[in-house]
Amino acid sequence: MKDEKIIIYTDGAAKGNPGPGGFGVVMISGMFRKEISRGFRFTTNNRMELLSVITGLEAIKKEGREVIIYSDSKYVVDSIEKKWVFWWEKKNFLKKMNPDLWKRFLLVFRKHKVKFIWVKGHALNKENNRCDFLAVKASEGQQLFTDEGYEKRVDIEGKPGEIF
Repeated sequence: MKDEKIIIYTDGAAKGNPGPGGFGVVMISGMFRKEISRGFRFTTNNRMELLSVITGLEAIKKEGREVIIYSDSKYVVDSIEKKWVFWWEKKNFLKKMNPDLWKRFLLVFRKHKVKFIWVKGHALNKENNRCDFLAVKASEGQQLFTDEGYEKRVDIEGKPGEIF
């Protein structure tokens, strides 16, 4: 049996930006569906958008799968589709935001055949709206995780998000 295409919808949210944040992922393949979400105590919207994509890709068990990712994040979609992230990688992400997540993304991205499609957020896309709901709910949770890549950098720099 031929592997079916995997469809992934993603969204991220942060209140305060930086502030409490979360992500939501909906994965669909054939008759299978999986939802993933997680909340963080202090992070940014862009980190949550990117982490939602990473989490979806990392949840795929077999390498070489055909994957279509729907995201309402221009930050994520443009960085990949316009190939900016590959230029940043060549320059070791010098003065770029979120290098820890971009490096993690590239490792899992290269294991599959991935296509990105930008969708308008908060529109009539059922699955994107579901991801938004999951992301917001996760950000409001009682047990929020630590976004170590963000908080560690804030501790070192003293300025959240300024140069990473």
